[in-house]
Amino acid sequence: MHGLARPGGNITGLTDDTDPDILGKQLQLLKDLAPTASKVALLTRVPPSAVVPLVSRYEAALETSAKSLGWQLRQVHLQGPDDINKAFGGFRQDGIGLLLVIYSPVTWSNRRQIIDLATRQRLPAMYMHRTYAADGGLMSFGADEREVPRRLAAYVDKILRGAKPGDLPIEQPTKFDLVINLKTAKAMGLTIPPSLLARADEVI
Repeated sequence: MHGLARPGGNITGLTDDTDPDILGKQLQLLKDLAPTASKVALLTRVPPSAVVPLVSRYEAALETSAKSLGWQLRQVHLQGPDDINKAFGGFRQDGIGLLLVIYSPVTWSNRRQIIDLATRQRLPAMYMHRTYAADGGLMSFGADEREVPRRLAAYVDKILRGAKPGDLPIEQPTKFDLVINLKTAKAMGLTIPPSLLARADEVI
């Protein structure tokens, strides 16, 4: 039976899909930042039909993690950039205190708009890719994409030494980085707890 562990044929490589447990870790980091918050919003995209089962796994894991923290979760599915302003208007009305932004085409291509709105509303946000934090987002926790060349080189070396691609597992990310943007925290009037700063892999 083929799968990530034994893809079969001549296929192998890397995937950026992570275990759904990462969402719980991201929520816990937000909890460490704002322990009194009670409502969190998830900003993501309307998923294509082909990936609905995968997305459902992640959303179910997120619901479970939010409930374990005693939080109410609101999931917002964006179809395009016009939905972003509308979503943030709803956050203010609904008393949303925290935001988790999923790495997707619509949030990636409109990340500066999302970051600007979150900063102006003083809405602490967690992103899944360090570029969001580098561009002014408050915090990111996700796979370190800078590890990809090293991981690819290791696969090429194994294949050149005679390994069959189909026998090599498709590798999921194993290194995750927490990035905190102190400039953004200052602009939002937020104080990052020293315990959280101590855990950061990078501080901007």
